[in-house]
Amino acid sequence: MCSKEKTCAEYLRSKPELERCIRQLKKKWLSFGKVTGNIILKNASEQERQAVGGILGKRFYEKDIRFSCSDFEHALQKSCYGPVEIKGVLEEYFQETLVTNQEKTVRKEEKKHRFLMAIREYMAEISDEKSLVYLWSLKLESDRVYGYQLLMKEYYNDPDQALLLMQQVGRGWTVLERYQKSGEMYPLAVFAAEVTGNPHFFDRNTVAGQLLMHLICYASGADLPENAHHWRERLEAVCIVSDNLSSMIHAYGLHLRTGKQWHPAYEAFCQLKQPCVVTMENLQGITGASAEHNRAYIVENEMVFSYLISQMEDEEVTLLCTSGQPRTAALKLISLLLAEGTELFYSGDIDPDGVRIAERLWKKFDGRIHLWRMEASDYKACLSKETFGPIGNSKLDGLEHPQLKITAKVMKNRGLCGYQENILQDLLTDIKQSDKVK
Repeated sequence: MCSKEKTCAEYLRSKPELERCIRQLKKKWLSFGKVTGNIILKNASEQERQAVGGILGKRFYEKDIRFSCSDFEHALQKSCYGPVEIKGVLEEYFQETLVTNQEKTVRKEEKKHRFLMAIREYMAEISDEKSLVYLWSLKLESDRVYGYQLLMKEYYNDPDQALLLMQQVGRGWTVLERYQKSGEMYPLAVFAAEVTGNPHFFDRNTVAGQLLMHLICYASGADLPENAHHWRERLEAVCIVSDNLSSMIHAYGLHLRTGKQWHPAYEAFCQLKQPCVVTMENLQGITGASAEHNRAYIVENEMVFSYLISQMEDEEVTLLCTSGQPRTAALKLISLLLAEGTELFYSGDIDPDGVRIAERLWKKFDGRIHLWRMEASDYKACLSKETFGPIGNSKLDGLEHPQLKITAKVMKNRGLCGYQENILQDLLTDIKQSDKVK
């Protein structure tokens, strides 16, 4: 024998003109757990007005009809199909189990809590409840920081894969702890392969790499890295080195020391007056760096670097080229030179990005790098026809270097980029008459 709810639902389904009404009843129930409030049918057809009116026992003449949910439910209860449970009627009508939005939210949160609990249990299993990796897993849920948003994105995409991902990050941390005890540096690819079998698993552009970085920052209390150099620094703090070949700087007339000896390869480049490339790999084991006459010139552009060294002839000079934003190898080499008391002069393009690079270098090394040919007069001399827009303009805000602030003001008025290629002779003259460099 059919239940009254099923019979009532079959009747309602037999009246397609009631569909809009029943859908609104369902929406009300999902929101409140009961049918409450009013139902409004915009531009109701004659058939809709008659069908609803037939149940309610009234006539509707207006185009938009309005009636209370309680009146509609009461009318069903008094009908030949009553008494009925409205939830049962709606479930039979739509052939689905109804769960209120509030219940869905509760279930969703409970499921997420179980997911995070599974992570904590795993972290405790591979270490203990006093370990840093376990405390990190607690912090993820309690404060929703240190990678929580990133993890949740993965969780909503695939909970099982997200759990596996966190397990691999947790295992990775136990390996890092072992590395730190040994004091040796390990390539990122070797570390990733040891933990997961995939040498690229913890690369910077992967979710796993980013979650690992959140864990590293939690461990040290540091902020997330803002750029590739900071990323490398964070990894090196836990005995991991990323790709040491792509981080490089071009050099001419550079002397590098290993222990108490000058490195023979770089001495040969100096004797032959040939430029060379120095990578982070090359700088492993280097204990010092020296420049000709204790002075080195740094330029941003490779073409400028090539031109200047082609004009050096028999001059003894040290020239470096960062090829744009200085990478870790450049920053390490600069630190080594400054430690020897070397005077450093930096010159870059006088466009918004070039000015920001110069500002960052000056600040990073506490004003010990002198900016060279980046004054307002130099800007006017190296102007191009290339413009920079509002974004470039905003990069000129907030500068702290006194001279760059003046240059930036002129740049904003002109709106044009300045390039080193346009002042090659000035740069060359400065190097040959080094006492005049400012």
